[in-house]
Amino acid sequence: MATLAQTIALLAIITFLPFFLHIQWLTGPFVNALLILILFLGGIRAAVIASVIPSLMALSGGLLPAVLAPVVPFIMISNILFIFIIDYIYQNVTDNFKGYWYGIITAAAVKFIFLFISVNFITKLLLKKELAGVVTQMMSWPQFVTAVLGGVIAWVFLKWLKFF
Repeated sequence: MATLAQTIALLAIITFLPFFLHIQWLTGPFVNALLILILFLGGIRAAVIASVIPSLMALSGGLLPAVLAPVVPFIMISNILFIFIIDYIYQNVTDNFKGYWYGIITAAAVKFIFLFISVNFITKLLLKKELAGVVTQMMSWPQFVTAVLGGVIAWVFLKWLKFF
């Protein structure tokens, strides 16, 4: 478990990261890595709080177009699912290495499937066809890839911190 100061520092980074990185292929892995780090170092409660922060900051800071506001709750839920699944699998597999990676891959797949289905449904209802396709593409397979990349980044930091 990390100290309160470490958890607060990670929460601060995840809060302000959306203001500095605007490229999905950079922001996504780093946000997912931070969610995982907060989970392992700060616990499930801190990770749940952290799961809603990046989307709120991106929306409130004008980084996410207002037309995409209806998908924000689904992004938050996908982040919460992501950390809960990682935590559950890690806690229930006796081998830490296998538990971590089974958790990352399973959670990334669930996050991708949940976002793809929910955002596809919501955008078709609320957005023009052209914009709906772009949003659905952003919330499809790149979510799986950025979640796994986040797992790799977090693994490096956790190994460096001698967590495993």
